Amino acid sequence: MAEPLKNIFNVLAVRRIATLIETPYPAFDADNFVDDASRGLNILELLPRAKHIARALRTYLPQDIPQALDVIVRSLPTPPHVEENHEFSPFLYMPFNIYVAENGLEHFDDAMLANLELTQRFTSEFSIRPFLVHHQDRTLQLLHTWATHPNHHVRRLVSEGTRPRLPWASRLPVFQKNPKLVLELLEKLKDDEVLYVRRSVANNLNDIGKDNPDVLFATATSWLNGADENRTWVVNHALRSSIKRGEMEAFKVLGFDTVAVVDVQNMVIDPALGKIGSTVCISFSVINAKPSTQHLLVDIAVYFVKANGSTSPKIFKLSRVTLAAGESRHFKKTISLKQHTTRTHYPGEHRVEVLVNGRVLGARGFAISSYSQH
Repeated sequence: MAEPLKNIFNVLAVRRIATLIETPYPAFDADNFVDDASRGLNILELLPRAKHIARALRTYLPQDIPQALDVIVRSLPTPPHVEENHEFSPFLYMPFNIYVAENGLEHFDDAMLANLELTQRFTSEFSIRPFLVHHQDRTLQLLHTWATHPNHHVRRLVSEGTRPRLPWASRLPVFQKNPKLVLELLEKLKDDEVLYVRRSVANNLNDIGKDNPDVLFATATSWLNGADENRTWVVNHALRSSIKRGEMEAFKVLGFDTVAVVDVQNMVIDPALGKIGSTVCISFSVINAKPSTQHLLVDIAVYFVKANGSTSPKIFKLSRVTLAAGESRHFKKTISLKQHTTRTHYPGEHRVEVLVNGRVLGARGFAISSYSQH
């Protein structure tokens, strides 16, 4: 079993932080910091551990906040060439980010310099949000400058930190109400050379669409005009939640605005009685029943049973296909029935729907009983 992520913050990590700080700040009381920051750490989860260490930093760093922020910046090693799937070691800097967010609001320039440096080692997407709330104009002005920064982690901060619905973070109601402020930044980043940044742009636009679907559709339509492969990917990724919600305007933007004239045949679910911990395989064929070529978006919706006996659909993306008149395509999808942190399975009847261009054109069910013996 993989080591829990929270265990990144242990006594060794606290000592590593102390070593970093001692270099620019020889007066740092490293021994007492390590004792205080480590005390009770093992009973806490990931974020509370980082906050616990940040509180200790507040005690042992200089009480003058600008001086403390300067110590943090000078303690940071040269940023590595960190890519999207980096290892978890950069989490070491999370307590620094928390310190900046909790103590730097009255010292904007020093705090934003710290955010700029920290985001090149970990990410400042959370620690920048209090500044967007309390110093909106100054922060947005700075982000417009950072949108052209040579470091792609800084450019990614511009889009990720302004997400109206950033996961595990407080929302930004002003941007939910007026996404124009964010869109001006995304326009600068939509064609970024780095996928890591473009994915963040798509996620931000996806967030915007949950509160302002018309803005999402208008922006997506505009961006598709003359789009290359990379920008087309951004638009598709930004529309994914809208597609899952079955919003027909999203299908229209992607060119799937017509009612599909198809036959869904040979739909099989094997086994018809599944067990928690095993898998089920869903297969079917889609046949173009129109005397002309059709562009089709084929997905399936599985209505999983919840703890209270009701059901809730999860959309599984399958494929985009172009079928000539009379042409068919076979689809097959294996669904895991293992217990996941994001999905818990319960016994009961599960409905499966075949969605073609957002509309239900075939359905069948399967049941889940007890746990698999394997």
